[in-house]
Amino acid sequence: MPTRLEVLRDLSFGHRIAEDEAKNLAKYFVETEQWRTIFDGRADIVYGAKGAGKSAIYALLQDKEGDLSRRNIVLTSAEEPRGDTVFTDLANEPPTSEVEFVNLWKIYLISLVGKLLQEYSPDDLSSREILIALEDAGLIPKSGGLRALLRIASQYVRRVPEAFQMSLSLDPATSMPSGVTGKIIFKDPTDEETRAGLIGIDNLFAKADQILSRIPAVIWILLDRLDVAFADSVDLESNALRALFKVYRSLAQRDHIRLKIFLRTDIWSRITKDQGFREASHITQTTTITWSRPALTNLIVRRAIQSTELLAYCGLNYDEALRSQDVVLGKVFPDQVDIGPNKSKTIDWILSRTRDGSGQNAPRELIHFLEASREAEIRRIELGEGVVDETVLLSRQAIREALPVVSEVRLNGTLYAEYAELRGYIDALNREKSLQTVPTLSQLWKLSPEDTLHIADNLAEVGFFEKGGTKESPEFKVPFLYRSALGITQGTAE
Repeated sequence: MPTRLEVLRDLSFGHRIAEDEAKNLAKYFVETEQWRTIFDGRADIVYGAKGAGKSAIYALLQDKEGDLSRRNIVLTSAEEPRGDTVFTDLANEPPTSEVEFVNLWKIYLISLVGKLLQEYSPDDLSSREILIALEDAGLIPKSGGLRALLRIASQYVRRVPEAFQMSLSLDPATSMPSGVTGKIIFKDPTDEETRAGLIGIDNLFAKADQILSRIPAVIWILLDRLDVAFADSVDLESNALRALFKVYRSLAQRDHIRLKIFLRTDIWSRITKDQGFREASHITQTTTITWSRPALTNLIVRRAIQSTELLAYCGLNYDEALRSQDVVLGKVFPDQVDIGPNKSKTIDWILSRTRDGSGQNAPRELIHFLEASREAEIRRIELGEGVVDETVLLSRQAIREALPVVSEVRLNGTLYAEYAELRGYIDALNREKSLQTVPTLSQLWKLSPEDTLHIADNLAEVGFFEKGGTKESPEFKVPFLYRSALGITQGTAE
């Protein structure tokens, strides 16, 4: 039987970031009803908190490309799965309005569809019509990836005169719009414009849909990492995403061109709450990723038993381990971290420490916590620190040592990075008590009760506070996830 140290060195709970473990995700994955809703095409919009697993599902769809192909579904991505986002350049010269962003999305997406038609149906007469229109407009570059495609789409939208959205003045000598190259316009063309060879962008999508129905094929255009794409500007993000969902609605009538959008729940809440969004009530093919305790327990076990050394340590084979999850967990974790008749079991202790103010657990923090515990235990064994319980892999002390590591990364790497405007209010809680009220926060922040409540509600929305109490006397509690990094202690502020 391998030693504890050998098992710990062989064991891995995986990477926090799905993009970093795409090759191994299929080994861990359980095909839940939620997954089947997405895989079967019944959900187009996938919501989830940061770290909930949106990118993991995105990666798994790509891993299942062969299975989807047998159902005549063709996957293409509008974003690079790793590295710099293709939308980086838009921050420097963004579309000037939501309408212009709608046009940009449409041009970019029809260009993606055109490239696939070029591959799957190059000789179809209708395909040639679409491809010629795109080529004449310079929208299908001979080289370069998605970033090049988006760049030329953006340039096309910017150089199109305002007249393309209203009416056109045609050059009598050429019957073409004066000073414009390309025949694609952003409205339904008049009879005169049609005779001049102009084609509306929506007509291009309709033609593409008809071609795909004959092949037959359905294109799924995947859009992920939207939180990264427009992270530098809230206004840019709002314009871009509101425009994207308007395009999604306009494409809903197309059976063979489907957008599959992966978006954080807090971002969706922000773009619908701040300015209102009438289209939101019509977006119904959605699913929200949530994680129950059994699902998270299963996630832990499935990741752990990828280790052959752990299986030998447990005296089980892979299938036996899946059927005997309690045995595996009993070999990895002590029964309790804090010992006592009213104290929680170790799994519940860990889940309570990796949960944010929304009350939700995300795999990202859980995986990070488990890896930090494993690393802490290896260090303890190598340094000969203390007496360990030889019956389990992870000691209580190693589990406790993981919390500050996870807390620090979550606070600085996520909360401060994404909500820099709230940092001063959070910093003011350093070494304070975990339970606050409007009067105590008002004193800390030196704000009026009204302004204090507004800021506290914002902090609750981003998961820093767990809101409780009553409407007349609300209370705001800092979850365990953030306490260690800020030195916050249990108790009620006076």
